[in-house]
Amino acid sequence: MDVGHLAYAAALAAEGQPFTLATVVWRRGPSSGQVGSKAVIRADGSVHGWLGGACAEPTVVREAQEAMADGCPRLLFLGRPDELDRRSQHGMVTVPMACESEGAMEVYLEPVLPRPQVVVIGRSPAVFTLTSLAVTLGWDVVVVDDGGVPGNHPHPERVRTTLELSALGIGGSTAVVVATQGHYDDLALEAALETDAGYIGLVASTKRAAATVELLRARGTAEDQLYRIVAPAGLDLGRVENAEIGVAVLADLVARRAAGRLVSSAVAPPLQGATDPVCGMTVVGDRPRYSGRYDGNDVHFCSPQCKAAFEADPGAYAHT
Repeated sequence: MDVGHLAYAAALAAEGQPFTLATVVWRRGPSSGQVGSKAVIRADGSVHGWLGGACAEPTVVREAQEAMADGCPRLLFLGRPDELDRRSQHGMVTVPMACESEGAMEVYLEPVLPRPQVVVIGRSPAVFTLTSLAVTLGWDVVVVDDGGVPGNHPHPERVRTTLELSALGIGGSTAVVVATQGHYDDLALEAALETDAGYIGLVASTKRAAATVELLRARGTAEDQLYRIVAPAGLDLGRVENAEIGVAVLADLVARRAAGRLVSSAVAPPLQGATDPVCGMTVVGDRPRYSGRYDGNDVHFCSPQCKAAFEADPGAYAHT
């Protein structure tokens, strides 16, 4: 990877933007992609770098987006259809290379996702436990305590003293946990609801949680917003000490992440595209360059060769 690609990837990571690093790890000519060729593929499908030509790129982009969506790296093989069965193995995605190409490539796709973020509002033993454990897991942790002394926290460098949350980069992979012990639960929840947090939880008894939600409803907070509030927060571990509530909350957040429910809102669904009926490649874009009509339906192709083959004998490909 040249310095430009490396700097670009580093900048995206610093901004908390998801991307996939794609690297050609094997190739057979003729193929425009070379071993070591790299590209940075963003969630919107834009590509910074070079991997190969029109046959390979749409498929690589689609698989890169899927890697961002599930967080799993994968090895992608693009080659002749008759090679796929013997190349297929656990963990390898196989895709037929389009048209008349005799080349083949293996591309390793490595998603780079933002670290999980937890923003905890309040001060209590539960907050100390939750933040300490989250830091140990490598999460990005911020504590909001407008009345506390930073030295009271196990990580004073992470403490903020204002409920203004807009500067914290809160998104779909962020959990906001309100643990204000009844002091200003309503105000903290209102601030949290103004963000795009993927989780908003209130540490409270069932009775106090219901009363707080009802207070917000009376103030005019929309029902779809109130629905976002998890109250009481955390797994039900029975009668536990206040400090142990932090364990219950973090356990719930870890379970939600494992279920794919706390993910970056910047990760878009994989690009949707048509499938070339001749070669099976993905054809993306609002206006494919090579298209036709068959049996009243639009048919899209990755190249003029595929279009010509289909038009010569559409019945041979119409079932695909």
